[in-house]
Amino acid sequence: MEKHRLYMLNPWQDADGQGPFYCPDCGVVEGFLAYCPEVRGLIDIIPVDYQRPRPPIVEALGVENQGSPVLVLGEGCDLPKMVKKSFSTGRYFMDDALEICNFLGKLFHTPRPHP
Repeated sequence: MEKHRLYMLNPWQDADGQGPFYCPDCGVVEGFLAYCPEVRGLIDIIPVDYQRPRPPIVEALGVENQGSPVLVLGEGCDLPKMVKKSFSTGRYFMDDALEICNFLGKLFHTPRPHP
């Protein structure tokens, strides 16, 4: 089975000099990865710049699905209930931070977000 790929936004500075900023949803996933560092070695984590278009995500999911964090599921995996499918590429993905953490926690038998 192909590894799952997690796309996460890098912190950024706005063109008008505001910032630096970080994505709060990416922060939730980073928190999960801090609690469960072993997961980092079990998936591919791809840093992405804030400005759109976001070529790595567009290549995986199409221009209509550039949000982050986003977990592109490896081909051949069991699909969770909260999965979406890209109309452009046919790939399955999750784009809700808590659902990503819950899925990875279940998959790799690590702590998960409290319901």
